[in-house]
Amino acid sequence: MSLAGRLEKTLGYAFKQPELLQQALTHRSHSSPHNERLEFLGDSVLNCAIATQLYQRFAAIKEGDLSRLRASLVRQETLAEVAVELALGDFLRLGEGELKSGGFRRPSILADALEAIIGAVYLDAGFVVAHQFIERLYQTRIEQIDPRDAGKDAKTALQELLQARRLPVPQYSLLATRGEAHAQEFEVSCTVPSIELQVKGSGASRRSAEQQAAQAALDQLKEA
Repeated sequence: MSLAGRLEKTLGYAFKQPELLQQALTHRSHSSPHNERLEFLGDSVLNCAIATQLYQRFAAIKEGDLSRLRASLVRQETLAEVAVELALGDFLRLGEGELKSGGFRRPSILADALEAIIGAVYLDAGFVVAHQFIERLYQTRIEQIDPRDAGKDAKTALQELLQARRLPVPQYSLLATRGEAHAQEFEVSCTVPSIELQVKGSGASRRSAEQQAAQAALDQLKEA
């Protein structure tokens, strides 16, 4: 099976115009046509599709909270996470410099490529199919949304939960930084000593790692 065929199997979508997929995977450092115009289109399609899904699923959530939820789902960090789950970095067409510097792991490049693929699906088959495609990509994340925490990032939700239980705010500490400057991975801990809670998180930025750790702490507290 070709590389494109492998990716299409992972995506759950076969392109009628395979050149669109090739363009979506092409970074500007490699050649032209590259994926920046498709990324622009995919960003708009993604925002509309996610907004529609949230509107239909959460009838009781107010507009402001819906907007914050949408922002959390379409931000670069979330897109990069989805791209990693798809192993999208294995299929990117990068210039020699980007290849050597680890561009296939860079969150911004991964996020842009995923948006470009969404734009390519839209051009290949229209909005309905693109919407269904996005629905599959985001199904687990949307199902895991707790309406009580609508629009709150994990750190905010964790702090509010601890305050409601009259517990001190969590402490975040940087444990390790790995990799070269252009493709670093950060590992942090999130601790609440009074209840002997300590979890870890990792990400492409310290902020992302702290959010991951906070989510792990939230999950543990809700199970307790």
